Amino acid sequence: MKTQAYSYSDTITGYVTQVDRAARSFTLRANSGQDFQVYLTPTTYARIAENLEDSYQDCTSRIREMLQPGQQVYAYCIFYPQAGELRAEVKSMVFPGEGPGVYRHEEPDWWIKQIRSIANSYLRWQFNYPNQSIDYRNYRTILHLAGGKKGDYLQETDTISRMVYGMASAYMLTGEESFLEAAEKGTEYLRSHMRFMDADEDLIYWYHGVQVSGDREHKLLTSEFGDDYDSLPMYEQIYALAGPTQTYRLTGDPRILYDIEKTIELFDKYYKDNDQGGYFSHIDPIGLDPRSSLLDKGNNRARKNWNSVGDHAPAYLINLWLATGEDKYADFLADTADTIVRHFPDYEHSPFVQERFHEDWSHDSTWNWQQDRAVVGHNLKIAWNLMRIHSIRPSAGYLELAEKIAQLMPGVGSDQIRGGWYDVVERALAPGEEMHRFVWHDRKAWWQQEQAILAYLILQGCLGKADYQKHGREAAAFYNAFFLDHDDGGVYFNVLANGLPYLLGNERLKGSHSMSAYHSTELCFLSATYINLLINKQPMCLYFKPRPDGFPDRVLRVSPDILPKGSVRLTAVEIDGRPYSAFDAEALSVQLPDSRQDVRVKVTLTPVK
Repeated sequence: MKTQAYSYSDTITGYVTQVDRAARSFTLRANSGQDFQVYLTPTTYARIAENLEDSYQDCTSRIREMLQPGQQVYAYCIFYPQAGELRAEVKSMVFPGEGPGVYRHEEPDWWIKQIRSIANSYLRWQFNYPNQSIDYRNYRTILHLAGGKKGDYLQETDTISRMVYGMASAYMLTGEESFLEAAEKGTEYLRSHMRFMDADEDLIYWYHGVQVSGDREHKLLTSEFGDDYDSLPMYEQIYALAGPTQTYRLTGDPRILYDIEKTIELFDKYYKDNDQGGYFSHIDPIGLDPRSSLLDKGNNRARKNWNSVGDHAPAYLINLWLATGEDKYADFLADTADTIVRHFPDYEHSPFVQERFHEDWSHDSTWNWQQDRAVVGHNLKIAWNLMRIHSIRPSAGYLELAEKIAQLMPGVGSDQIRGGWYDVVERALAPGEEMHRFVWHDRKAWWQQEQAILAYLILQGCLGKADYQKHGREAAAFYNAFFLDHDDGGVYFNVLANGLPYLLGNERLKGSHSMSAYHSTELCFLSATYINLLINKQPMCLYFKPRPDGFPDRVLRVSPDILPKGSVRLTAVEIDGRPYSAFDAEALSVQLPDSRQDVRVKVTLTPVK
């Protein structure tokens, strides 16, 4: 193809290598290795990345000062054909920080401020809080761009649970009571409205949701989602536990622990494949049978997938182990990790893992929308969670696969010119192709950016390699430059390849089957943890509020995530605002006092330098 004879606009990102003051231009080297000569114009403007609720950080008058060798910059350019080449004239720029190697998202309170803003937005949108009380009868799955609601609605169990997770995480980082109230009320609402207790089997499972029409409430047992219609998909049962488990970490409410344990018994009795390992992705609603012919209409009979095996760890199981310290949950984590290492790699055929399987672990390359396609974020999610599990069950296999994914993914899953991470691509190259084809579009989803950020942050924090630092910084810089909605709050679902928000259809929403204050708050919570405690070696405070009947033996475990052993110490504890000394600095635990009421606990964690 010859140089096009028309103008077009696009974003490029890279690092400044040279500046020509006389020509008002600079050279930008992208991760692809390509050099772009970029020209300033009289109307070029620039900003430094700002957090949610920050004021606009204009730096237009300082562009010459900001353009220093080594500085990363996002440049939105118009490309003009000129003398047989393309001339790039930049119209706007975003700088991730004040100078080369400086990133605002590495400020100690950046992610804490962000989670506070996101959590407050969802409280306002869902409950009109603080003008009205927090009442989950008013919760709706669908929220429009500015948080608006309309009409009758479906309350999905998973989206409520995911929002509860966000509220509990926001409380743990900020100590603000409104977030704890939202977490506890949401958990109680799930228990009262979405929980099914099977007295005959002594098990618990969770409704898909509740359809609300006026004052009428109709419970929906089976999934209403197209891929899973009329079945009980494993991932819905898994994510029903996400919010309650994170809330349990704060309060120790024994009723929550009971629900979690009984749901895990459901997993072990009906979803687990005791013969060939792993967990089935679906069971039928009548016989609770993963091999039922009723599952044929969704192509879900006797199937296993990433969600049914891998989502236990990030959704609830790691947090359950953090709260209890029980070996059986560490063993469960190791079993899921072993299963992934054993069955998911498929590097003879693709740089991406295999995600869908038949009962015997043969590859399922014909399932519905996925076919032989890769979800980029699932690969990164595997690397992130293997590194977490590696810190309690060390395994060369976990480390090897995590690093292999980390090394392969930038070249096949990231945008080497504009920055950010793609969505779904074909796993294999067709003859003559040099780039994996996008399945539907080249847009970038908020949750896939999260997986990249957390994967490379924990890899850097644990292994200290420069490449991981670079990829983590770039992923977080792209996210904070383009996904934060500075007008209406929260984050955008998707952006175009160039970083501009994509606001059509379901991707316009702030609440949906896929989005409900979960991935955005999880990103804040764990980015704050990894950056402060593992990377920049900064102390960090967390907050808890145990019940008087909470936590066996009155032991509160306060590690925010699974961290390398000995990397962090508990250096200070306050209970109800007063210094408290009954804690184990190495075990990161607090021996709670006997009390007839809830106690407010503030802890300080300090990295071992």
